[in-house]
Amino acid sequence: MTGVCGCCGALRPRYKRLVDNIFPEDPEDGLVKTNMEKLTFYALSAPEKLDRIGAYLSERLIRDVGRHRYGYVCIAMEALDQLLMACHCQSINLFVESFLKMVAKLLESEKSNLQILGTNSFVKFANIEEDTPSYHRSYDFFVSRFSEMCHSSHDELEIRTKIRMSGIKGLQGVVRKTVNDELQANIWDPQHMDKIVPSLLFNLQHAEEAESRSPSPLQATEKEKESPTELAERCLRELLGRAAYGNIKNAIKPVLIHLDNHSLWEPKTFAIRCFKIIMYSIQPQHSHLVIQQLLGHLDANSKSAATVRAGIVEVLSEAAVIAASGSVGPTVLEVFNTLLRQLRLSIDYELTGSYDCAVVSTKIIKEHEERMFQEAVIKTTGSFASTLPTYQRSEVMLFIMSKVPLPSLHHAIDAGKAGENRNRLTQIMLLKSLLQVSTGFQCSNMLTALPSSFLDRLLSAALMEDADLRLFVLEILISFIDRHGNRPKFSTISTINDISVLKLKVDKCSRQDTVFMKKHSQQLYRHIYLTSKEESNVQPHYEALYSMLALISIELANEEVVVDLIRLVLAVQEIAQINEDNLPVYNRCALYALGAAYLNLISQLTTVPAFCQHIHEVLETRQKEAPYLLPEDVFVEMPRLTKSLDHLVPEVFFRQSKISEVLGGSGYNSDRLSTPYIPQLTDEDRLSKRKSIGETISLQVEVESRNSPEKEERAPAEEITYETLKKAIVDSVAVEEQERERRRLVVEKFQKAPFEEIAAHCGARASLLQSKLNQIFEITIRPPPSPSGTITAAYGQPQNHSIPVYEMKFPDLCVY
Repeated sequence: MTGVCGCCGALRPRYKRLVDNIFPEDPEDGLVKTNMEKLTFYALSAPEKLDRIGAYLSERLIRDVGRHRYGYVCIAMEALDQLLMACHCQSINLFVESFLKMVAKLLESEKSNLQILGTNSFVKFANIEEDTPSYHRSYDFFVSRFSEMCHSSHDELEIRTKIRMSGIKGLQGVVRKTVNDELQANIWDPQHMDKIVPSLLFNLQHAEEAESRSPSPLQATEKEKESPTELAERCLRELLGRAAYGNIKNAIKPVLIHLDNHSLWEPKTFAIRCFKIIMYSIQPQHSHLVIQQLLGHLDANSKSAATVRAGIVEVLSEAAVIAASGSVGPTVLEVFNTLLRQLRLSIDYELTGSYDCAVVSTKIIKEHEERMFQEAVIKTTGSFASTLPTYQRSEVMLFIMSKVPLPSLHHAIDAGKAGENRNRLTQIMLLKSLLQVSTGFQCSNMLTALPSSFLDRLLSAALMEDADLRLFVLEILISFIDRHGNRPKFSTISTINDISVLKLKVDKCSRQDTVFMKKHSQQLYRHIYLTSKEESNVQPHYEALYSMLALISIELANEEVVVDLIRLVLAVQEIAQINEDNLPVYNRCALYALGAAYLNLISQLTTVPAFCQHIHEVLETRQKEAPYLLPEDVFVEMPRLTKSLDHLVPEVFFRQSKISEVLGGSGYNSDRLSTPYIPQLTDEDRLSKRKSIGETISLQVEVESRNSPEKEERAPAEEITYETLKKAIVDSVAVEEQERERRRLVVEKFQKAPFEEIAAHCGARASLLQSKLNQIFEITIRPPPSPSGTITAAYGQPQNHSIPVYEMKFPDLCVY
């Protein structure tokens, strides 16, 4: 009886009969819609039967796959899809298990059309929002299989493209199904991210165009949407857009590993495109996490090829531009510390030719590649700084300046030839970085923009012997002072007749600027004066000096500053006129031309007619008698100079007495104008010229030897007569030679003498100085004797009583 019931279809369970009725005799006729509606109604009416319906459909599908009856397979999947879309009851979980089992069976098939069919069904399922959670469902197989499909290498291009697109859609479905459900498997685990992210990047690599697209793919054409590249980009954007704070690291790490494994940092185009997609897709407040990941990866690749490091730094630069203001995170200085550390390592690699000083490196280091990397680091430093607020940029500039090795009493630098090269390269690269950071820096208060600790170190570098370093310092100072964008208008030095055509933006000097100039003006003037005397100056140096003088006159000038600037420029003219430093003809002509251009500018800014007339007269005289003293003849590609400047007529010079007279009549301080400018040299100015600590110590020794307490003997006072003066003039050369020889002997003694001899010499001087100090202390501490003699105390011991100050009698010459 049991066998008879099994053979008779009328005696089978109703759900099986309803499932069998949806299949036509000919699979080409497709799903029987009326019977499918009956099956759906039955499933909705009796939801407890849904799991059995799913199991029976799964059984039929597996049987049809094995028999290669692919028409019935398609019908079964269509029926499953419709049941999924219609049923949202609590029993759907058991039905889903049967559904996923059937999808997995299709994905395991070697037939590409079955794989695509299974993927499409899974995508439809992924878009369904389930009413009840599932605690035991796993998608590990689907992640692995879809990732494998993304790397399909089918021989036919069309089929390969379809399989890859199906794989990407499947991964997108897995992400949508699991990313927001805490009860599902965590898709952000490294085991899943290490499969999903590389699969998407693999398809992005095969883009026809290497350039990055718009931040939003909504404008893409229909044709592009059908390509695996565009689909992978959309999927990657969706994945990153759903990433929370704690998941960013797991999502970014596979990107870095993929770029390393496929050597994609060197062309850097694809790497930049990837991180543009990342930066535009993640939430803005998480941008600094991406940057920290890149910085850590840069440190991990510190001994990789320069092209690889340069690619990482270029990506950093692009990411910083996209990041919102302040997104670098709380450790701003750590970011710049990492970049500067990489810069110093690159300099060491360039000089040593090895990534490891202790072991002979098998890698060949190319200098031009290291230079390319250094320029990339400098550019990135500027990109980072441009995203920071003003107060943080000030801190960054102080931080960079503190890293610049400068020869001073308190800052050691490397000695020797190799040390000099390392110091010079480090100084140049750090000052370049500082220039990048200061470019575009806007600050209303110069006291906060240029604090003393920063300005002192910066101006110390302005007097270095290296011409490139001096030029960088001048450019940095100009970028600070120029707050209204007037610098391009002074890019060339000329004596323009009407400065109104320049359309200068001039504001009244603020109180903060006045305070800044009172505090630091003499320091700035001194360094401008000393920098102008350097023999190694070329045209860019004079252009920078002119720009700096002009910008100070526009941005920071009041009447007192204008007077001092005029005195300074007249002193620069005197440098060229007297020529104590034996400057070449070009340098002297350049100084004359610099003074002419600036005085022409300042005369028009002050609008004093008599002053303008005097400047105009001198310029006309020069045009006729000595055109080689004008900027139009000096600051050109082929300067038109004279052989000698010894026979210049007085009319070609700007006269201090005349300028003092004409400006004094307009309310300017004529006494100050008539006083020649003389810079006050400091120890820092002299030390900045030194190239090594050995020379710095020698200078200290020289100063100490001059003030040594051993030199107690003083020459007797000599009556000054005509013969004395004549003898002094005649013997001045000999005296200078003796003084130079004495200095040389002192320096040689402290450089070559044994340590014991120097220690004994210093010890003797110290003991002699101590004895003198003891004598002074005894004289000052011991009270004067009482006029009535000594008074004997009760114990019989003499006791001195000092006279009060108001009772003491002083000589008349000591009383004020």
